[in-house]
Amino acid sequence: MATTRTAATHWEGGLLDGSGSTTFQSSGIGTFGVSWPSRSEEPNGLTSPEELIAAAHTACFSMAFSNGLAKNGTPPSALDTSAEVDFVPGTGITEIRLTVVGTVDGLDEAAFVALAEDAKANCPVSQALASVPSITLKASLATA
Repeated sequence: MATTRTAATHWEGGLLDGSGSTTFQSSGIGTFGVSWPSRSEEPNGLTSPEELIAAAHTACFSMAFSNGLAKNGTPPSALDTSAEVDFVPGTGITEIRLTVVGTVDGLDEAAFVALAEDAKANCPVSQALASVPSITLKASLATA
């Protein structure tokens, strides 16, 4: 059965001089300001579509990866995932770099990386972002 999540943005003014607010409606976690300068220059306390994509990608990847690790018989104790999303005005999103460090007993680095690559390829957000020219992954097991 499908689930639907909703968010909405209210925008006023033009692209360069306007601003808006994005509300997470499904969860009710809040409303966050957005503007062109926060997207193309410094955030200055506001968010951007790219930051929201980074958040969505890290959450989705972490879920997919934890599932793959569990199916492998090596569920993670912890996964710490970050994403960097590059935006070039006039071009769009040009690269996404995922980094994951995991604490997983009974798994060597090569198997960890292989399962991470599978999660990157198959998480629904990665699939939705397939038109991005480059989505890279750096995966490593945590050191004791």
